[in-house]
Amino acid sequence: MTDAADIPVRVRPEIAALPAYKQGRQASGDAFKLSSNENPFDPLPGVAEALRAESAVNRYPDATARRLRERLAARFGVTSDEVHVAAGSVSILSQLILATAAAGDEVIYAWRSFEAYPWLTVVPGAVGVQVPLTEDARHDLPAMASAVTDRTRAIIVCTPNNPTGPAVTQAEFDDFAAQIPSDVLIILDEAYAEFVTAPGAVDGTLVLARGTHPNVVMLRTFSKAWGLAGLRIGYAVGHSRILDTARSTGIPLSVTAHAESAALASLDVETELRARVAVIAERRDRLAAGLREIGWRVPDAQGNFVWLATGDETMAAAEAFEAAGLIVRPFAGEGIRISVGEEESVGKVLRIAESIVGALPAAHRGRR
Repeated sequence: MTDAADIPVRVRPEIAALPAYKQGRQASGDAFKLSSNENPFDPLPGVAEALRAESAVNRYPDATARRLRERLAARFGVTSDEVHVAAGSVSILSQLILATAAAGDEVIYAWRSFEAYPWLTVVPGAVGVQVPLTEDARHDLPAMASAVTDRTRAIIVCTPNNPTGPAVTQAEFDDFAAQIPSDVLIILDEAYAEFVTAPGAVDGTLVLARGTHPNVVMLRTFSKAWGLAGLRIGYAVGHSRILDTARSTGIPLSVTAHAESAALASLDVETELRARVAVIAERRDRLAAGLREIGWRVPDAQGNFVWLATGDETMAAAEAFEAAGLIVRPFAGEGIRISVGEEESVGKVLRIAESIVGALPAAHRGRR
């Protein structure tokens, strides 16, 4: 945390106090980077060729990403006006919160969840209402529904939850959405949807297809499963007038022609994408099972990462992983998120994790 005293111009004190977004640490050439939930595979076939074909960098891109919006609209059975494309799904989160929440308004989200949610809420002057996760690191949707007040303008549901891993079920979400006033925006953040294998997990496409909750907007991204993290492109599907407000608050021309072409090329080889996702999901399940076997209490993992509730020992544990050439993502005082990386990293993670769990107190919440 900082304050405004050492800033040479007048800024809002709540902005001065915000910590800057902390990216997962980069890794040296001989280490495994397991800190940013990136896809360990190279770009899908055709992506590199599509990028090379986009040579007119002296020209602005299509501000609406029309080709990709039309492709996604056909995919989800909606109109192109019901699709919005931006520089990553976090950009759309920012746009939607700017559009709905002003000073004193409230935005509800689970905690711990995606670390951008607090500052995305503070920037427009809104108040973040953090609802604690359950003991098994899941969204407490009944508590989130109970937290709604006359000042609530938006609710974010992150499924699977980043960084803890569990997904919301379809039944849970349906019950929840039915309790929320129809003029409150529900943002269904499904950045990791492609990795979900749990039966009965919520599916934003099904929610939207029913048409019973026009206040729900589904967010997805090409950064994770599709492997385009370095190009920054994500999308929203929902009511066209809600998405118009996001388009109004967004920075124009933020989606490059390279990103749009790479996304289109990736969609052309979805069969290959699904095969890669299956490999990562199997690797994730094997890693989670191995961690449980050696004594860790690991929540249900439905993204491309696992969660270790290391608590007060978090930073020391992260240092132990780093010393072994494993760059993980620590959240001081809470836990460590470990992305599913290359196959060669799995055994190494398990060896270091075993040495760490063995040194934890018997009653530690991270132990089984």
